Amino acid sequence: MSDFANVWQAADKVVYSTTLAAVSTANTRLERHFDPGAVHDLKTAARSDLIVGGPNLAAQACKAGLVDEFHLFIWPVVLAGGKPALPTDTRAELGLLDERRFSNGVVHLRYRPL
Repeated sequence: MSDFANVWQAADKVVYSTTLAAVSTANTRLERHFDPGAVHDLKTAARSDLIVGGPNLAAQACKAGLVDEFHLFIWPVVLAGGKPALPTDTRAELGLLDERRFSNGVVHLRYRPL
C-alpha cells in the first residue's frame, strides 16, 4: 500500500469534473470537460501508461478510441445497482490478454480492443 501511495502521490493527475471547486492533491489539475484531442496529445507525449478511473470517464475514453487495455477486477459481491464498468451504448470486441485469481475470490481480467 505504501509503494502504491508513493507512486500515486508523485504522478501527474487530471481530474475531470463540472462540480468540484478545486482539487486537493498535489500534482493534480482540474479540467471541466473531457477533450479527446487533449487526452490523445497527453497519451502521445506520455513516457509511461495513463490510467482512466471511473465509469463515466472510461466510457468517454473508450468511445474516443483512447483505450489500449481494459483491466477489470471482479469482486464476489452482488449489488442491486450502480454504474456499469463498461459503456452500455458502445460495442467493442475484446481479446483476453491475462487473468489472475486472488485467494479472496477477486479475479483480475486484462483485455485489449480487437
